[in-house]
Amino acid sequence: MVKAIARGFRWRKLLETGVHATVEDIAAAEKINASYVSRVLRLTLLAPHIVEAIIDGRQGSEITLAALMKPFPVEWERQCSYLAISKADSAR
Repeated sequence: MVKAIARGFRWRKLLETGVHATVEDIAAAEKINASYVSRVLRLTLLAPHIVEAIIDGRQGSEITLAALMKPFPVEWERQCSYLAISKADSAR
């Protein structure tokens, strides 16, 4: 999960800085599927406390990469409900 999140933030930076103009450009450069790039880029929309919990290894067992690759709410509070995690849980 950490690797996927890091990749997502790296790819987002490549888009923001204009190194690549589109998801398709990133996919071509990385020699991977554009839909995978899109799903990984969505990980950059996770609430900061959820990202921190994952990086620190404090996420619950219910939070898997497979679960995060599925559509999830963009609103941070709704993410907590969707992923069955509270800010207190992620702060441990």
